[in-house]
Amino acid sequence: MTATHCPYCALQCGITLEPNLQENSPEPVSLTGRDFETNGGALCRKGYSAAKLLDHPERLQAPLLRQADGSFAQISWEHALDLVAQKALNIRAESGADALAVFGSGSLTNEKAYQLGKFARLALGTSRIDYNGRFCMSSAAAGTNRAFGLDRGLPFPLADLDGAGMILMLGSNVADTMPPFVRHLAGARDNGGLIVVDPRRSATAKLCADNAGWHLQPTPATDLPLLLGLAHVLVTESLADTCYLAARTNGFDSLRSSLAGWWPERTAQVTGVPAEQIRHTARALAQAASEAKTGGKPVYILTGRGIEQHSNGTDTVTAAINLALLLGLPGTLAGGYGTITGQGNGQGGREHGQKCDQLPGYRKITDPEHRAHVARVWGVDPETIPGPGLPAVELLDALGTPTGPRMMMIHGANPVISAPDASRVIQALSRLDFLVVCDFFLSETAAQADLVLPVLQWAEEEGSMTNLEGRILRRRAALAAPENARNELWILSQLAQRLNAPGRFSPDAQEVFEELKLASAGGLADYSGVRWDDLDAGAAIYWPCPAGTEVRAERGIRNGTPRLFLDGFAHEDQHAVLVPVVFQPAPRKNNSSVSLVTGRLLEHYQSGAQTRRVPELAQAAPEPRLEIHPTTALAHQIAQGQKVVISNERGAVTARALLTVDARLDTVFLPFHYPTSGTANLLTEAKVDPHSRMPEFKHAHVSLSAVKEEQ
Repeated sequence: MTATHCPYCALQCGITLEPNLQENSPEPVSLTGRDFETNGGALCRKGYSAAKLLDHPERLQAPLLRQADGSFAQISWEHALDLVAQKALNIRAESGADALAVFGSGSLTNEKAYQLGKFARLALGTSRIDYNGRFCMSSAAAGTNRAFGLDRGLPFPLADLDGAGMILMLGSNVADTMPPFVRHLAGARDNGGLIVVDPRRSATAKLCADNAGWHLQPTPATDLPLLLGLAHVLVTESLADTCYLAARTNGFDSLRSSLAGWWPERTAQVTGVPAEQIRHTARALAQAASEAKTGGKPVYILTGRGIEQHSNGTDTVTAAINLALLLGLPGTLAGGYGTITGQGNGQGGREHGQKCDQLPGYRKITDPEHRAHVARVWGVDPETIPGPGLPAVELLDALGTPTGPRMMMIHGANPVISAPDASRVIQALSRLDFLVVCDFFLSETAAQADLVLPVLQWAEEEGSMTNLEGRILRRRAALAAPENARNELWILSQLAQRLNAPGRFSPDAQEVFEELKLASAGGLADYSGVRWDDLDAGAAIYWPCPAGTEVRAERGIRNGTPRLFLDGFAHEDQHAVLVPVVFQPAPRKNNSSVSLVTGRLLEHYQSGAQTRRVPELAQAAPEPRLEIHPTTALAHQIAQGQKVVISNERGAVTARALLTVDARLDTVFLPFHYPTSGTANLLTEAKVDPHSRMPEFKHAHVSLSAVKEEQ
């Protein structure tokens, strides 16, 4: 039996794998939930069915090279690796190192994320690396960095939520996206204190029913003014914790001035949330926070992609943090602020060098001391390490342009489905001289490649992951990999040799982890005190965990830094920063358009490349469905179950209408997991946040037209 973790979301639920020895077993391993803190033995439908993909008939079994007629043919690994290296060397010689690009993923292990960043900068010599986490956590990271000086999704253990008296959750539908999370909301629900902000009456919003809390249903893309309105009430009614603000923050006077225009009635006009509901929510939060500081139950503010995946996502996160600071919560045991990481290694994946502006340990690529530290670990001159590159949207846009990359390697991502303005991404990929995709299925992106390299799945590899609360976990192999699939650490090692790269590129996960520790030592995300053996023993270790930290592998013992900021924030003066932010509404395109909101379904994960291949998950949601209010449907002459074309200037998508009063009259909802004409991101805009470079995923203006079908 092998104790490991689910391959999907950042809860990293504990599971146990045991080989199936019977000849007719439906999966190569049996999978059961394990008693782990995030899931308590429970799993969602995705987790329970994860083993079905391990021997799936569509599993890639050998490198595939595109032929002159457009088909793929199997080739040997030797041929494939030689081809990648030769292409890279030729293009670099002709056009420079930045003609080579790398696109990574928040699903890669810590070791693969670290080695991928090192490979891009040393073996290829390019600055052109970024990853799909730019589409996921970048606004949250930018907001928490400028407020607290440090980005960790949850700066406290997830289990701290269990005892909460009140939780304000904005832009996250955990009941569908990570169902085991719901158990951690039970305390707030029992206390009548779960407050959910969402334009839809989502599955999570429905948890507020029966006096468990209340649901605020703003107009799409107005979370920022709603937060400003709540903060206005705290300040004008003298409900803010002025003692905390004076002792632990900077910037209150500027923030107070910036809130003056957001009285509840004006906020209600912009957001559609009634003024009295705004006052009631602010007063309830203040009362609960005051009680929490005198022995009552803690209060938490949590955000997710729904408020972050906007061109003002960083400012919206900042407004949520400002609200938490006005309540006097962050860095105390009375509660705090946190953001809910989505991808399996969304936390670890952004710490160790995949981002275009970062080096391992959250070191800045522009800081001479940070560059010197990493260069010493890598055994190179600091000048060898390229400077900052391009964030994801700009990187994808630059592909195949006269001054942009001519070759790209993609690892663990499917941007043809997951990137905004998807048709433009497909065009950009087609402009490349050579596209290499590492995957275990022929995803929609892999289908565009010149060369596809088959890699290992989660149950076949060793490594470490970092979950949404900053806890470092062991991923363990439970079965042998297919004969011709390879670990990406091995692939990068082999390519580094062919490219005569400086430094060492080990194919062994534990060896790479030891180097990662050295590279992160002294950084904000310091792993240097984490021992592989302690992870194997099940020790609960949270970063930062500096060298010399005493670690005990005992149940109930938390090691490292489970709760950040108790002794001060990560700025030089140890104060948090209140940053005033401004709301600038986007103009509506025309009076007949409606707002499109995109998101995930219970049965799907990210781009659906995996979950669409699990029969019971695919059958539960076999085609895209457009959630639309019956009144809105009537206005557009759309009937239940009828095909609808959803369109704007960027593209058109076809889906079946699902009439539901859970939708707002001015809003429709579409899941983003489907391929071809069902790809919701054909409609989303590549406009980005100025701070995080996060695209505008969660809001687009669209027109609707019913499709007349033959009887």
